[in-house]
Amino acid sequence: MTIDREHILGFFRERTKRPLSFREIVSLLGLNHKEARSLKRILRLLVKSGELVLTRKGLYGPSETMSLVSGLFEAHREGYGFVIAEKPGERDVFIPARATGGAMNGDRVLARIEDSRRRAGSIVRILERAHEKVAGIFEKTRSGFYVKPKDRSIPFDLVVAPKDRSGAKQGETVIASIIEYPSERKPAAARVLKVLGKPVDPRAEIESIIDEFDLPRKFPRGANDEARMLAERQGLGDMAGLKRRDLRSLPTVTIDGERARDFDDAVSMEIAEHGYRLYVHIADVGHYVAWDSTLDREARKRGTSVYFPDRVIPMLPKELSENLCSLKPREPRPAMTVELEFDRRGARIASRFYPSLIVSDERMTYTAVRKMLVDKDPHVRQRYDRLLPQFELMGELCGLLRNRRLERGSLDFDLPEPEVLLDIRGTPEAILRAERNFAHMIIEEFMIAANEAVAEHVQQTGIPILYRIHEEPDPMKLDEVSRVLRSIFPTKQPVKTKDFPDILRRVKGRPEEEVVHYLILRSLKQARYSPINVGHFGLASSCYTHFTSPIRRYPDLVVHRIVRELIQRKRVPEKRLDELDRLLPDIAYHTSRMERHADLAERKVIDAMRAWFMKDRVGEEFDAKVVGITSYGMKVRLKEVYVEGFLHVSYMTDDFYQFDERQMRLIGRNSRTSYSIGKDVRVRVDRVDMDEREIILDIVR
Repeated sequence: MTIDREHILGFFRERTKRPLSFREIVSLLGLNHKEARSLKRILRLLVKSGELVLTRKGLYGPSETMSLVSGLFEAHREGYGFVIAEKPGERDVFIPARATGGAMNGDRVLARIEDSRRRAGSIVRILERAHEKVAGIFEKTRSGFYVKPKDRSIPFDLVVAPKDRSGAKQGETVIASIIEYPSERKPAAARVLKVLGKPVDPRAEIESIIDEFDLPRKFPRGANDEARMLAERQGLGDMAGLKRRDLRSLPTVTIDGERARDFDDAVSMEIAEHGYRLYVHIADVGHYVAWDSTLDREARKRGTSVYFPDRVIPMLPKELSENLCSLKPREPRPAMTVELEFDRRGARIASRFYPSLIVSDERMTYTAVRKMLVDKDPHVRQRYDRLLPQFELMGELCGLLRNRRLERGSLDFDLPEPEVLLDIRGTPEAILRAERNFAHMIIEEFMIAANEAVAEHVQQTGIPILYRIHEEPDPMKLDEVSRVLRSIFPTKQPVKTKDFPDILRRVKGRPEEEVVHYLILRSLKQARYSPINVGHFGLASSCYTHFTSPIRRYPDLVVHRIVRELIQRKRVPEKRLDELDRLLPDIAYHTSRMERHADLAERKVIDAMRAWFMKDRVGEEFDAKVVGITSYGMKVRLKEVYVEGFLHVSYMTDDFYQFDERQMRLIGRNSRTSYSIGKDVRVRVDRVDMDEREIILDIVR
């Protein structure tokens, strides 16, 4: 009998009327011992994916029949939240404040759907806690001591016993360890671990945020020892016994930002018989970091590198991330190469994957490549004249790949990002809109092409892998973006997701371009990792993975290892498939959560740097643009510097302003003065709240 995922799901849909034990399933299907082993692996995968539920009594049942959904809980500051289903393709579940069951933001939970029309329900079990520590303000009241969390998505205080206050005083910022999670009967309780001093400069502020997010400052001794041992063995002798293709004579370059230190991808280009041959070389981190080694366990725990303006908190020790695994110029390095052939229209016609030995000829920057290809700078072109033909070919292929991607419906976002420039003391001296030029697009297109090729190759073999998935937006979340877009592009028809590419094309170059990009982006679900492939909506890709950054993303390292196994073995043993099915769902969930955690920490640091940059500019006036509207005010971005602030409706004293939810506007009741997204305004910096890292603005009449 064939035992696969679809067969088991069909069995539960058609032949079961109640939850079943493992023995009952084996008996009803008439399975032998070998088939029962395969069944156990598939059941584990289906439970991890949320398609089946394992009850407290050890019984299996389909989640849709039992109205149960497992996933990540996203809490709101008002107490309610949403469960983001682990099973791809399912809508989020709304959880009212009264039904959270003590779940905190980021917890892995099991929710029961109680209103299928509204997709609302309650949390019935907390499967995995996301928080062990909380940053907050220590408060003393008549009834006792409390920690008020700084994370606004945690809507309750934590009780602190007198013996657990560690000398904390009223109003101090502390790090507290949770010793009892909230329940229906008891409030949350905590023990103060550390009292944080008030930051005296931007560097101290970043240290405080590192504490708030419980980010690791050091690697454990075992990981450091392992990294040093690997570095001591550095050299071509390490390549012995490996069947690597020697590509050291192939002209190869890395292209990164000026401040980059870890170079995990390099590219080469050639003219091929039918068009173009592209080589994407990725640092072979898996050659050094073995499954379940001390280094691997630490990298898995961290999930990703975290990037701040003054430092990087790396996923791997510097001996590897900045030296041994980094594709440094003029130094031989082991790599995993994706060799792709494209015809003259940019269609991929062949792909090959193999371990290689490469040498990067040049460490190029995005700025230098832009000057060479876009600005036609004669000095830069002369300096890199021996590589110029290769760069010209890269530019040609990039244009073809990009056009094909956009034609198939990929969303072309060009969203500005802030870049914080620090002086030698670590103080922000400028906050700019980060440049994204043609050189960035070249690397983006080549990495997308490599990731797609790897994903399709592994999928065809049937071997489990981590996919990078991006689901279509929840229909309910389209309402807000639809209202605003219909005010910009008048139409009687509601906006649908298939309209997004056309809207992005139509708005290009218009004043509303950036605002429309943000609105559409906000309506989208967050991309994540999953062992189940449902495609990537944003890229309009039916099959996608992350392969190209194994130095800084753990899922890429996992995919590298699976590709290596496919290269080395003709057939992956059943035992290994069992192991991958057991490991991948947990790795997917954890690394997706750590990616969100890192993104939030990086945003908090940017907010803090903006506050430090503006704290001495209170009273100054700036031209600005409205980039967000709510019932209680407007988010505004200054034009002179890349800084955002908030203008509360209470500061708009020339009229009584009402929020028009339908058109996303604030409208004066008497004057009919209207403020909408994209409108230019003149503002004054009223104050800078350093504790909340917010810039409060006033409108200039």
